Amino acid sequence: MKPADYMNPYLAGFLLGLLLLATIFITGRGLGASGAVKSGVVATANSVAPNHTNSSTFYKEYNKEHQEGPLKNWLVFEVIGVVIGAFVSGLISNRLKFTLEHSPKITSRIRIVGAIIGGLLFGLGSQLGRGCTSGSALSGMAVMSTGGLITMMAIFGGAYIFAYFFRKLWI
Repeated sequence: MKPADYMNPYLAGFLLGLLLLATIFITGRGLGASGAVKSGVVATANSVAPNHTNSSTFYKEYNKEHQEGPLKNWLVFEVIGVVIGAFVSGLISNRLKFTLEHSPKITSRIRIVGAIIGGLLFGLGSQLGRGCTSGSALSGMAVMSTGGLITMMAIFGGAYIFAYFFRKLWI
């Protein structure tokens, strides 16, 4: 069976804009995924080392914001929905494949290690920048934030610079 075509990118962008508008209207803030990861980390720290979380300023402030519990944060459910939606979309369009794609010039191990290191650096950067790309760039630009524009330029500029140095891993 031939895979289905992708959604029209203009329609997808329009629908994403409507979703972002609805999110800002309903919750008072934009989309983002790093908050869900932070909620998971805080919940884990609360379970493993409650004395540490009670004495740490970072954890205390975060727990005050989310008094019902960090995993009741709506961003956690957003990320769960994104994962489920991606799975269902791949299933419906016949694109669901559990394969590891990489250049013939590298091994599967290098691909996995590179993905893990890249993911960790991205996660660290999202915490240093006080938000992930969707939170800082997409939501920031939706409200005409100068910080959102600068973030978007830094993301794409950084990607072009790093792509030059790592291109041999893919080409």
